[in-house]
Amino acid sequence: MYKFGKKSKKNLNTCHEDLQIILKEAIKVYDFSVLCGHRGEKEQNEAFANGKSKLKYPKSNHNQLPSNAVDIAPYPIDWKDINRFYELAGIIKGIAHILDIGIIWGGDWKFFKDYPHFERLKK
Repeated sequence: MYKFGKKSKKNLNTCHEDLQIILKEAIKVYDFSVLCGHRGEKEQNEAFANGKSKLKYPKSNHNQLPSNAVDIAPYPIDWKDINRFYELAGIIKGIAHILDIGIIWGGDWKFFKDYPHFERLKK
């Protein structure tokens, strides 16, 4: 069984409880890092300026507290190995389905592939 490092725990704690539940189950079977939960104005606008987000502050689901979005990556991180992002997404989506928590994966988007990104669907 894997576990979160300090930075991943800190980032995860900024996320909505539903996302925390899913990710705490997923870490039991797959090693990954929590890169980002909540983003403040400066971080969001930097992500936008660097092409990592299509939205400026405060329009992103990352900008709410707790965050309705989270960015994760398989550990160790290899940005070129997209297959590992698909593996991790399958695990996350499967756990979310079992727990009846609606999520969207950025890798499923048609015009902007954001493989680390997951969003909680608001009820």
